[in-house]
Amino acid sequence: MKKLTVNAKTKTYDITIKEGLIAEISDYIQHDKKKFLITNDTLEKLYPDLVNNFENKIVIKDGEEYKNFETFEFIINELLKRKIERKDLIIALGGGVVGDLAGFAAASVLRGVNFVQIPTTLLAQVDSSVGGKTGFNTKYGKNLIGAFYQPESVLIDTNFLKTLPSREIKTGLGEVIKYSFIEKKCSEDRSIYLSDYLDKADPNSLNFKEIIFRSAALKASVVSKDEKEAGLRAVLNFGHTFAHSIETITNYKKYTHGEAVAMGMKLAFELSYNLNFIDKEYFDYAFNLIDKFELAPIYKIECDKDEYINIMKSDKKVANSKIRIVLPIARGEVKIFDDIDENKIKKVL
Repeated sequence: MKKLTVNAKTKTYDITIKEGLIAEISDYIQHDKKKFLITNDTLEKLYPDLVNNFENKIVIKDGEEYKNFETFEFIINELLKRKIERKDLIIALGGGVVGDLAGFAAASVLRGVNFVQIPTTLLAQVDSSVGGKTGFNTKYGKNLIGAFYQPESVLIDTNFLKTLPSREIKTGLGEVIKYSFIEKKCSEDRSIYLSDYLDKADPNSLNFKEIIFRSAALKASVVSKDEKEAGLRAVLNFGHTFAHSIETITNYKKYTHGEAVAMGMKLAFELSYNLNFIDKEYFDYAFNLIDKFELAPIYKIECDKDEYINIMKSDKKVANSKIRIVLPIARGEVKIFDDIDENKIKKVL
């Protein structure tokens, strides 16, 4: 078992990583009030005994396209219909879609009830379940509606990964590799760095417990210093400004989040190289690492470049109508820019 502590300004909580943890779930969720499980229809079929163990279960459809207001409204109505009270507990069992929607429901209903994250995908285990970002997508962009709301705890069972298709493993690895590109900005603790591990790792034989621990530790370090993205936490968006636009253009259906992030990171490295922020050696290293894990599909932007730029300007990180973008400046280091010439961005598209 591995354990981490997130010391956010609004709440301190533990991340527990253990193979087989779900079999001992009652030991980790000590709560004498009602428990409301929020999950999706795929997990309901894969883990019927676990899901049916909860009297109050709310099942939503599986898929990023369902991370929307309609699903959020359904969850809220179900919670209210079942007379949830402030001292009750919401449990999010699922990937990033379930975690983000359940977390925002917990933040919103009755002005806030406690919730626990039980992430079941690699993407959620290494990233989205940690840090308290919650919300849903709109036609104008990804995660534009939401709140920062920290869970009571994050419970990670690596056994869930055994039922994931290879594409879902790869989408999680997109975020893992992101951490290797920003690790020096996240923490000074080299023992949790990912780059050396990933350089030597066999893509077909990965130690997921170690990967999850290091990724979560890097994110926990950032969240503890900057809970609500006032500064440092924005580095976690490396690759995401491009990625969110790709997801919006393709209506969240063509690529997984990790695939979009991998493509976004390639675009960010190309832009950084064109601007002479990094040398050819690091540029080649980054592309080779992303390609080693076969993460970034080949994609041709399916809209006018001006339209793409306008979508980038709808991103929630935009300030004063200027695109804020995280770019690499050295190995393991990135910097936030808000003065990049739009024509330079168009060139890499």
